Amino acid sequence: MLLASPVIFWQVWKFVAPGLYKHEKRLLLPFSFLSSLCFIGGAAFGYFVVFPPAFRFLLGYSADFLSPMPAVNEYFSLSLRLLIAFGVIFELPILMVFLAKIGIVDVAFLNKNRKYAILINFIIAAVLTPTPDIVNQLLMGVPLLVLYEVSVIAVWVFGRKKWSYEVQEGSEAEKEE
Repeated sequence: MLLASPVIFWQVWKFVAPGLYKHEKRLLLPFSFLSSLCFIGGAAFGYFVVFPPAFRFLLGYSADFLSPMPAVNEYFSLSLRLLIAFGVIFELPILMVFLAKIGIVDVAFLNKNRKYAILINFIIAAVLTPTPDIVNQLLMGVPLLVLYEVSVIAVWVFGRKKWSYEVQEGSEAEKEE
């Protein structure tokens, strides 16, 4: 599915594109490209950085009378869960910019609620990591914190500017007078 995703996205685009205005298409193409890039980057991070310690942890349950013999389906299940989980969490900056564009969040909101975001990040890391050890939870929680900070910067740069609307409304009120 990961390798087929460009074809799948292309088919979805060919289905959706005729119903969009020109300015919507202009915004959707970079959004789709960045979203795909973030997902692939997250999947690569999960596979190359997080997967080796997670697999070593699972193999660490060996003893004289117990030898680990993971099956291929268990290996693929673990790697697929990590690929999807890290691909999804690396979409956080894209999601936050989208929420800022539609007016749900702004930089002040993200800065004010940082402590709750840290707590939620580590809860998400505890739920999504396939192993119960703290190392793998940190390997997901710390990138989530970094991605949150990247999201704050991205919202500051690309988010909806409230002051520009207030200035425009103020100038229209002055014109009416």
